[in-house]
Amino acid sequence: MSALSTVSGGAPSARSQGVWRAAWARYRQDRVGMTCLAIVALYLGLILAVAAGWLAADWQAEKGLSYAPPHFVGAAPSPAPVGAAASAPQTLLDLSDIDPLAPRYAEWAARAAELQTTEAPRQATLPFGADRLGRDVLAKAIQGSQVSIQVGVLGALFATLIGTVLGAFSGFFGGKVGDALEWLYNVFTSIPSILLIFAFAAVTGRGVGSVVLILGLTGWTGIYRLVRAEFMKHAVREYVRSAEAIGASAGARMFRHILPNASHVVLVQLSIHVVSFIKYEVILSYLGLGVSVDQVSWGTMLAEAQSELILGHWWQLVAATGFMAVFVTAFSLMTDALRDALDPKLRGLE
Repeated sequence: MSALSTVSGGAPSARSQGVWRAAWARYRQDRVGMTCLAIVALYLGLILAVAAGWLAADWQAEKGLSYAPPHFVGAAPSPAPVGAAASAPQTLLDLSDIDPLAPRYAEWAARAAELQTTEAPRQATLPFGADRLGRDVLAKAIQGSQVSIQVGVLGALFATLIGTVLGAFSGFFGGKVGDALEWLYNVFTSIPSILLIFAFAAVTGRGVGSVVLILGLTGWTGIYRLVRAEFMKHAVREYVRSAEAIGASAGARMFRHILPNASHVVLVQLSIHVVSFIKYEVILSYLGLGVSVDQVSWGTMLAEAQSELILGHWWQLVAATGFMAVFVTAFSLMTDALRDALDPKLRGLE
């Protein structure tokens, strides 16, 4: 007798697809989701290239003139030289009577010209312009992508992991375990989130690791509440009772049976937290509590762009917001498509 079970017609019964394989098959049919997945993969490739030193490694190099505009704007008109008045004919007073250092200007200009010959000439324009020090804004935006995405994604994953595990235990077991976790949840939610973030930041200090730790420890409450409700709902379903009847352990029922059916909620919260954590990184970096001073992120670029806008230099703001908007939009649409592929209600309509 064959090891394969047969149906009444004699043909071997096809083995059903797993949850994740079936979800991937549905996800590939979503063109928007696949496009956004490619964009997110491109950003991740940029991050790996930056981490390996292949891209934007010289972002601190002063390649252009101060506030050099982008290529498509064109070079800014050169200001009149400061010492131009010295070469003009003197009419009433000698310049040395007004400025006692005037005789030294020519000597200093000659020395400055000698020093400039040993340096690479600065460019009048750059692809995305330059900042106050002449650093390439495009290189800064690429380098900042590593820090901001690392903070947003790792912080969101950390918060999602904490909220999912605690919510699963609270919703599945209930009783004293649920009461203790509910007390912890109430303690964290009784304090305004921004004040809690500032309190943790004052203790842990600056740096990427500190920001990830702060956001993870303060951002898990919303995920916990939704996951707890999903586990309370699914824990009494027939498929979970059947798994218990055949001897499945509590861990298997929680994370192999219930979690895939609640994963759409987790993914939505993950997407929301990535976006919000990038915003929090901007706020913390603006207030001096974010990344360290020797690093660049989208938050530090936006903080610099605030003072630059007063002078009419808008290109650093556009570069930082453009890079951030593309990633945030693509990541949100990607997780929405993945949520639709995993949603049990939508699977039942097929």
